[in-house]
Amino acid sequence: MIILNVEKILKEQGKTKSWLCDQLDISFYNLNKSIKAGKKSISYKYLEGFCKALNCSFDELLTIVDDE
Repeated sequence: MIILNVEKILKEQGKTKSWLCDQLDISFYNLNKSIKAGKKSISYKYLEGFCKALNCSFDELLTIVDDE
């Protein structure tokens, strides 16, 4: 399973989801939807936007864990 670490990175950087919405020019609803969609599918556009706004790499943004 792939874990999307957006909320964890936001917390570490002292930033909010509202801040990220402003950076990506998306609604709070769409941000939450895309974060939760990480369990199914997510747009490359959002992955790139998360990395740029949060100044992180894909390795930091995504974690792969064994399904158990």
